[in-house]
Amino acid sequence: MTRIDRRALIASAAAMAAAPAARARTPGWEVWPEMPWQVQEVYADVWTGRIAVAGGLKATPGQPLHIEDRLGLFSPNRKSWSEGPRLPAPRHHPMMVAAGQTLWAIGGYGRSEAGEWTNATEVWSLRGPDATEWTAGPPLPVPQAEAVGLSHARRVHLVTGRSPGGAANGNWNDQADTDRHWVLADERWEAARPCPMARNSAAGAVLDGALWIAGGRTVTGGGTGRLDRYDIEDDRWDTLAPIPRSEASGQQVGGGLALVALPGRLVAFGGEWFRPRAEGGGGGVFAETWVYDVARDAWERGPDMRTPRHGLAAVAWRGAVVAIAGGDVVSGGNATGVVEAWTPSLFY
Repeated sequence: MTRIDRRALIASAAAMAAAPAARARTPGWEVWPEMPWQVQEVYADVWTGRIAVAGGLKATPGQPLHIEDRLGLFSPNRKSWSEGPRLPAPRHHPMMVAAGQTLWAIGGYGRSEAGEWTNATEVWSLRGPDATEWTAGPPLPVPQAEAVGLSHARRVHLVTGRSPGGAANGNWNDQADTDRHWVLADERWEAARPCPMARNSAAGAVLDGALWIAGGRTVTGGGTGRLDRYDIEDDRWDTLAPIPRSEASGQQVGGGLALVALPGRLVAFGGEWFRPRAEGGGGGVFAETWVYDVARDAWERGPDMRTPRHGLAAVAWRGAVVAIAGGDVVSGGNATGVVEAWTPSLFY
């Protein structure tokens, strides 16, 4: 795949918003109340009984890129949204990780004089459900966005993503893929064993005391279905069966997907693919859901999402898989507030 000019793709994809992707109507996923605003390139976690989603972006034709600072809080029990304290500064791709009563917002991209893809080191936290403002936490040792953020035993792990490849840090093409693995413990970041493959826009989950990193993409190589597992106790990475290719598009499911863990299974869904410029550019969005059986080290198809999306947030909630917001056309062309949920136990 040729080198991606992310800003150009966002600009061109914005024009596609008038013709959004077709909606798959396969049974399985149900519609939940939408977010009060449309956004993509977001992450989520369950915090104090609510689903927390913050930051993100929205591209509108003829207007500057909108970078969000709002925090959405969804109560699955009440099926309703509320708004929490705004981030100290707008961010897209900020990693949202809950560890105990603390909600962390880690890194991401912000706007600066250098550009609207300035990779940030700032880390902020909300300490407890009654917190009214974010407080500064230990900054990242180096900027790292489009990463995977996970929590285990009250420690926060940040794995893979993109960091500045040189002195420049303001545009998407200033960033390079990384295999770095950081752990936040006792209010400081420590280096851990790197992931076996450097890539960005992967997804992750915690299952059986291990970190699972699925999919992602490289700037020059496109999407990968790779599945890596990190054994925290043994400090060891293992590579397992990859996510299959999409039969509908003929493309590899990889960048911008979501992943959640349920007992004995991982569920991956969504994502996007790019067509090389030499072939006309553009690309598409995946509707597929893939279910990984840990005992068999094998994937099988689940029901397609009703709304194909990438750059979406996702969590597991009492046996259900919840998919939140995201873009329904490739790159930044059309952000949504769509929320859908699927309960695999009703399917298998």
